[in-house]
Amino acid sequence: MNFCCFGASKFLKENKDSSLEHPLGNIGSNVRLFSYNALRSASRNFHPSNKIGGGGFGVVYKGVLRDETQVAIKSLSAESKQGTREFLTEIEMISNIKHPNLVQLIGCCIEGNNRMLVYEYLENNSLASALLGIKSKRIVLDWPKRAHICLGTAQGLAFLHEEAEPHIVHRDIKASNVLLEKDFNPKIGDFGLAKLFPDNVTHISTRVAGTIGYLAPEYALLGQLTKKADIYSFGVLMLEIISGTSSSKAAWDEDMKVLLEWTWKLREENRLLEIVDPELDGYPEEEVLRFIKVALFCTQATSQQRPSMNKVLEMLAKEITLDEQTLTAPGILKTSTRNSKDSGDSSQTSQGRKDKGSSSTVITSTNLDSTPLSMTQMLPR
Repeated sequence: MNFCCFGASKFLKENKDSSLEHPLGNIGSNVRLFSYNALRSASRNFHPSNKIGGGGFGVVYKGVLRDETQVAIKSLSAESKQGTREFLTEIEMISNIKHPNLVQLIGCCIEGNNRMLVYEYLENNSLASALLGIKSKRIVLDWPKRAHICLGTAQGLAFLHEEAEPHIVHRDIKASNVLLEKDFNPKIGDFGLAKLFPDNVTHISTRVAGTIGYLAPEYALLGQLTKKADIYSFGVLMLEIISGTSSSKAAWDEDMKVLLEWTWKLREENRLLEIVDPELDGYPEEEVLRFIKVALFCTQATSQQRPSMNKVLEMLAKEITLDEQTLTAPGILKTSTRNSKDSGDSSQTSQGRKDKGSSSTVITSTNLDSTPLSMTQMLPR
């Protein structure tokens, strides 16, 4: 039987024993229903030229509906481990969340083995593509735009942590999950790994899921998931926005330091501005330094010392004075690397940043127990 979610009264009556009955009964009616054929037509039969993203759960295509509305269609792969109940839980959660800095769900479809979500389409794609991607797709982002992206992302994350009911931990804050509107207003997307977070729970022990380079050490090593894990990821993201480099694809000096390590080293040597993207001209040094320092507050090794997202917003807006005497070293999780046999494979800038060699499966941590994890426990999305 073909079935598109939410128009389901007959389906529910005929399938009283189905595991779908409870989730569907709880989902609101503010999401549009789409047939598989309608979404296939909107994406020109899911043509490769319309592919705009992908991850562990499937592929995202650009589509144009009959009313000319542009949408982003997330089609889950057949191999995805996200089952029907998880898919419907995602719908139930995100359909009721509305904020200027969160990607809005438009609709969904479940038909046969097809599982799809339909989101609003954002013209400038992801921050990963605009700032950290291949040069042909990059967009020039001056400091006001970068500061706006930092602040908007912080506002969206603060809403998830403090205002959404129940509170939500995203679990995968990263550049590819921050999408940009035409005016570069940022919106956090992809709640596929989100966890509902009750007020009376201090942390959740869970199988690690997220992206290496953004994972808080206590989460990666101990499986302890709290809002502070999101805050750590946000701190890393801020450093990427300021430096214009990926936290997992670039390294500095002969010790192949990751972005966070290098930033801390520069702070100790009073050279923090050297982390700034060399393509960024005419920026206000005092404000940029504040943003870098806030990022370091977010990535401290001890999760309890990291500020809340509401406090982060105050720090970015200069509403409070940064007490740098209380700032402690970051917790750093990284993969060990093997340098390429051909030294010509590495590129280097005047700042000493290099492309990493191929990664091994050993993961170490600074300032925390360095119990190794296998890559299969930490597969990126």
